[in-house]
Amino acid sequence: MSRLPLVGAAVAATLAVALPAAAPAQQTASSQADSLTDPAMKGPEVIAFMGLKPGDRVADIVAGRFMRAESQAVGPKGKVYAVMPEEIAKLHPESVAGLKATVADPAYANVEFSVVPFTPFSLPAGLDAVFIRQDYHDLHDKIMGPTDVPAFNKAVYAALKPGGVYVVIDHAAAPGSGLAATDTLHRIDEAAVKSEVQTAGFKLDGESKILANPADDHTKLVFDPSIRGKTDQFLLRFRKPR
Repeated sequence: MSRLPLVGAAVAATLAVALPAAAPAQQTASSQADSLTDPAMKGPEVIAFMGLKPGDRVADIVAGRFMRAESQAVGPKGKVYAVMPEEIAKLHPESVAGLKATVADPAYANVEFSVVPFTPFSLPAGLDAVFIRQDYHDLHDKIMGPTDVPAFNKAVYAALKPGGVYVVIDHAAAPGSGLAATDTLHRIDEAAVKSEVQTAGFKLDGESKILANPADDHTKLVFDPSIRGKTDQFLLRFRKPR
C-alpha cells in the first residue's frame, strides 16, 4: 500500500522534489528541480504575482520548490523564513537534514529554516508575504494534526504587515465540493479557501489562471499518473488591509 496518501500527497510532493526521502542528507534543494529550473511551475510569473521585491521578508510554509526563487527575489537585504511543520519533520527527519544543509550554503544566507508546531501556529512579525503551495488542503487532514485552520489563518494575518499578502496555490477540487476531497484526492474547492481566508480578515486581492488546466476534471487523485504534474491549480492572493 502506498505511504504517500497517508502523509499527505501535496506535502509529500513538495518534499519529494525539494528533498527526496531517499536522498542523502547533503543533497540540497539547489540540486533538485524547482521553480527556477522547471518551467511548468511558472516560477517567474508566481513570484511576480506575489509582488516580492528586494528587502522583503517572506514566510514559505512547507518550504520547497519556491525557496530559491524567493531567496533571489528578496535579495541579501531580505529574508525567507522556510517553515516545516513538526508533523512532517517527525515523518521525514532526512528532509530536515537536507533543508539545514541547503540553508548552510552561503548562496542562501538570507534563508532561515525552522520546525514549528502548526497548532498553535505563529510566524515572525512584520512579514511582507506568506506563501503556501499545494499544502493548504493538508491543513484539514490527519497529516497536519489536523490544524486549527481558523487559528492558522489568523496567525498568518497577525504576522503580516498592513498591506502584506497571503498567497495560496493548491490543486482544485470540483466546484461546490468544499473540503470533501482534501484527504481523498488531495484537492480543495477554491471557494472554500476564499471563504476561510477572508473570514480571518483578508481581502481577496488577485487571482491567476497561469496554473489552470481545463482538461483536469477534478475527479482523480493528484498522484494519478494521468494527471500528476498537470493538475488544475488555482493561484490566489489575499491582502491584509492597510
